[in-house]
Amino acid sequence: MEVNPYLFFNGDCEAAFQFYAQVLGGNLEAMMPHRGSPMEQEVPADWGDKIMHAHLTLGNWGLMGSDCPPGTYEKPQGFSVSLQMTDPAQAEHIFNALAQNGTIQMPLAKTFWAEKFGMVVDQFGIPWMINCDAAD
Repeated sequence: MEVNPYLFFNGDCEAAFQFYAQVLGGNLEAMMPHRGSPMEQEVPADWGDKIMHAHLTLGNWGLMGSDCPPGTYEKPQGFSVSLQMTDPAQAEHIFNALAQNGTIQMPLAKTFWAEKFGMVVDQFGIPWMINCDAAD
């Protein structure tokens, strides 16, 4: 069984996934717009270039998403995408990148359970938790 977050955007899925690919690395497997798909007739003509499905693979897990149809977007709440890592420098880099034009909810800092932990909502409205395990 795999668990992969599926994120919904208000028309900026393509920009978000290009940003995530740059910040997190991985491989952008899919960036499928409505235009040219069987779903093209289900959205307004000006929505054709919006993303029907995006998929970014990062090691053995994936991040997926799409643009919500017009008028159906709801602000993400009640969850965070949690990234677990062991390299404090990588944790700093990713946290700082996600924080650009976003909102820091908890600064990245040492905690009793982690070498580094922080929470941020990125510029696309997606909440993230960065957790870097404590050294043994």
